[in-house]
Amino acid sequence: MPPELTDEAIAREALANQEAFGFLVERYEAKLARYLERLGLSVPEDREDVLQNAFIKAYMNLNSFDPSLSFSSWMYRIAHNEAMSFFRAKRARPSFALGEDGEALFASLADDSADTAAFAEARLSEGQLAKAFVTLPPKYRDALTLRYFEGRSYGEMSDILEVPVGTVSTLIHRAKRALRDALPATFSP
Repeated sequence: MPPELTDEAIAREALANQEAFGFLVERYEAKLARYLERLGLSVPEDREDVLQNAFIKAYMNLNSFDPSLSFSSWMYRIAHNEAMSFFRAKRARPSFALGEDGEALFASLADDSADTAAFAEARLSEGQLAKAFVTLPPKYRDALTLRYFEGRSYGEMSDILEVPVGTVSTLIHRAKRALRDALPATFSP
């Protein structure tokens, strides 16, 4: 497959040529594995199982994909649903390690705070941010993960989370407020 082909064009080709789907797997495997880890699938074997199930489900439902829409959002939605199914089936709780990407979320929290200077001066460890992050309701964690760790637009988030764009904006705002509230008192603005 020529690398300049869009995901949507490759998806159309994969309907007739099974091997074409392999190119989509190559394009999305690392991105989706990272996304699943950020959703809380910290055990590599579990993450690989969920990822494999997501690709199988995508391939089996390729006929229902609308090529006028974003393949990326569609694929992320499938991976997201598979992760949520995994957590429900295992009655597992997600575990998080925010890493360097936590800095973008922290900066965003500071931008929205009433006292940005004081908030930015605080030294917040990754562990403290991760501990606060895990206390958030799943819909808030999902919204923050997609926006700040995956860099998804509000439109893409709307497709992935299956909510209106206005709801995405509200989710982001409420999630950031809830995360600030969950941080230790010394870091609250």
